[in-house]
Amino acid sequence: MHRPHLPSAHGLNRRQLLQAGAASALAGTSLHALATDAAWPGKVIKMVVAFPAGGPTDTVARITAQKLGERLGTTIVVDNRPGASGSIGTASFIKSAPDGNTLSMFGMPALLAPLMYNNNAYDVEKDFLCVATVYDLVMGIVINPEVLPGVDSLQALIAKAKTAKPPLNYTSSGTGSFGHLAMEQLKDLGGFDMLHVPYRGSAPAVTDLLSGQLGVMFADLVAALPHIRAGKLRAIALSSPRGRQMLPGVKTVAEQGFPGFDFDSWGGLIAPLGTPAPVITRLNRELKDILTNDQEVKDKLLQVGAIASYQPADAMRKRLLTDRARWTKIAKDKNISAAG
Repeated sequence: MHRPHLPSAHGLNRRQLLQAGAASALAGTSLHALATDAAWPGKVIKMVVAFPAGGPTDTVARITAQKLGERLGTTIVVDNRPGASGSIGTASFIKSAPDGNTLSMFGMPALLAPLMYNNNAYDVEKDFLCVATVYDLVMGIVINPEVLPGVDSLQALIAKAKTAKPPLNYTSSGTGSFGHLAMEQLKDLGGFDMLHVPYRGSAPAVTDLLSGQLGVMFADLVAALPHIRAGKLRAIALSSPRGRQMLPGVKTVAEQGFPGFDFDSWGGLIAPLGTPAPVITRLNRELKDILTNDQEVKDKLLQVGAIASYQPADAMRKRLLTDRARWTKIAKDKNISAAG
């Protein structure tokens, strides 16, 4: 009987060898992906937050971790590693094993921290993997109404600032924070001045705002909202229209004479370089479903002053780089750094 000729390996031409190798690699990758997806998560997951407990990134991380852990069938423990506007915790996190068991909720202060502190602790462009955005954080200009009783709008604050002697002070969550940079930009646009008094985090800044030691803060709504609702602080302007979901009667900065002034702070989940693709895919899939379809989570975030906001990994990375360029320019133009 005639048997068909089967070429030996050395008889294969280059194209056939390449095709055979590619098929073998693809099969191996698929098996590895299936194995990784099936085995993970095999233990408790740690979610690093490079900011203090009780702050906006920490608050959102805890709400997200609880629901994400339920869906993954494991426990996600939040690990706070604060310091230097998020750079200490982030620099530590990027050295974690890339096995999917250590993640981090990245907040925007950490975006510019290497610039503020003049170090190269990490590079947001190449030192970690973006998973997905999780939340948007509307900012607001808030005042202590006992310190500034007649100020009920942004224009009223500007008029007060232009005539105040000594100059008015304002605070933010820290040097180089979004609140700091945004107010510095607004001061240039409005032709007025106030002296910045930085704090290490939103919570202590709000505490001194409530006590009357300061009169003005460009604050994240997670920190300020409970006190606005209680009548102890007054919101006079929002950084973007999305803030009206929480404060429907407050006008934006853009609506009070500064068209085009529109921004939100935000945050998202990141993973160490080398984390298996199936893990990133699974996390992305679960976060998308949670943040777009889980009304309980969306309501919880809104209640504390954050807005559920899902974007996939590529969109998150693009947003990081765009914001880095925007705020780096402002910081350099104003000569702002943590060193003074």
